[in-house]
Amino acid sequence: MIHPLTYVHPDAKIAPNVKIDPFTTVHKNVEIGEGTWIGSNVTIMEGARIGKNCQIFPSSIISAIPQDLKFKGEDTITIIGDNTTIRECVTINRGTTDRNATKIGNNCLIMAYTHIAHDCEIGNHCIFSNNTTLAGHIIVGDCVVLAGLTAIQQFVRIGSHAFVTGGSLVRKDIPPYVKAAREPLSYVGVNSVGLKRRGYSIEKINHILDIYRILFVRGYNVSKALSIIETEIPVSDERDEIISFVRDTGKGIMKGYIRRHTEDMP
Repeated sequence: MIHPLTYVHPDAKIAPNVKIDPFTTVHKNVEIGEGTWIGSNVTIMEGARIGKNCQIFPSSIISAIPQDLKFKGEDTITIIGDNTTIRECVTINRGTTDRNATKIGNNCLIMAYTHIAHDCEIGNHCIFSNNTTLAGHIIVGDCVVLAGLTAIQQFVRIGSHAFVTGGSLVRKDIPPYVKAAREPLSYVGVNSVGLKRRGYSIEKINHILDIYRILFVRGYNVSKALSIIETEIPVSDERDEIISFVRDTGKGIMKGYIRRHTEDMP
């Protein structure tokens, strides 16, 4: 149902059972999937591709042009996956010619006042808490949790299943499966609580811990740590994912942290 006080451009493609509340504007070149609800005073701008069963709360702006002086009006899009919730006053900018799209996966929760800039790529099942800010060209894996007031520098990557504590300034890549905290941002353990919730066994979590003890706790440089991991740690999908992530880093990875006492165990 589209409220009569809503404006929908005649070229927009709206599934039959979409509900749009009053005072919302939907521009041309927009597609909205079935079962989606859009609250009052939302602006859906050109290039938005919104999936099925999404919820977009009041005063959000989806697919505005990038805040990038190099942008010259090129034809780019914003993709939002199925079952994703976008809370009040969220702003999501569409892509530039770098990647042509800003992408948000399925089953994400993007909380109030979050900003996601141009060309970001967000995985599935992510949670971004209030006032999270992502600059352009950021890549975030699946099942990542960013606590409130997290700010991420452009071109940073965050690996799957990572947790970043509130108020963090993220200037370096964060590998998969870890907790990141302190200033400057540092490794403070494996995200064992999150991994348990997602069905990882104690044995698998301990396997990941063994990898990160070598990489972050024992004081090796990155090259030496990766060599030891490949030699001493049994092959697994998680091991290979971590090695690949660290080797492919462009900005470098965050700092390690040597504990005064014992490490947190799962």
